[in-house]
Amino acid sequence: MGAQWKAKHRETAANAKGKIMGKLAKEIQIAAKSGADPDMNPRLRLAIVQAKKASMTRETLERAIKKGAGLDGDAVQYHAVSYEGFAPHQVPLIVECLTDNVNRTVAQIRVLFRKGQLGASGSVAWDFNHVGLIEATPEGDADPEMAAIEAGAQEFEEGEEEGSTLFITDTTDLDAVQKALPEHGFTVTSAKIGYTPKNPVSAASLSAEALAEVEAFLEAIDENDDVQNVYVGLTA
Repeated sequence: MGAQWKAKHRETAANAKGKIMGKLAKEIQIAAKSGADPDMNPRLRLAIVQAKKASMTRETLERAIKKGAGLDGDAVQYHAVSYEGFAPHQVPLIVECLTDNVNRTVAQIRVLFRKGQLGASGSVAWDFNHVGLIEATPEGDADPEMAAIEAGAQEFEEGEEEGSTLFITDTTDLDAVQKALPEHGFTVTSAKIGYTPKNPVSAASLSAEALAEVEAFLEAIDENDDVQNVYVGLTA
């Protein structure tokens, strides 16, 4: 499961289009703070690709860019905050949020962590690698191993979507690798800085009941409107 927790509930969550669009709009607005031109702003360019993939309307997309860049007189005031801790059965996780009200978000996160353990900053991060994460789909019979070598990725693994590949890079190499991958037969669908676990808990070591508790906890975290990414130390 590596870079980002995959679970059954994501298929259900994918139907909650409004929630997904809200998270995508936040990412676009944050990215647009560094410039409204996607050709000059790699983060915005990838956010737009993800939004279009999710069928965001042109009007909604343009409104989010203008708001983020402050072009409509109402610049976005979202703050990036992260939380560390453990799900039930000592499964480590890092939760990244974008919020316009930090006090509200931390109060909600504390409630959500009642069935786990909310830790101080740095209490869990040491057990994760801070890396670049690029998800891409192959064109034809493109070889992910060769693409990873040629594009400069550290390693690769199965992506979240069926048939996709997750390329893992140094944080400083993220932009260069995502620009190089199309030359080696891969279409980039997302690129971001994130985390991979160093010592993940094996799902096979948990009872069915324990695994269900972990998944229910993670699902509740993921459904919070302010949560953008959840990185979990859990492997198959």
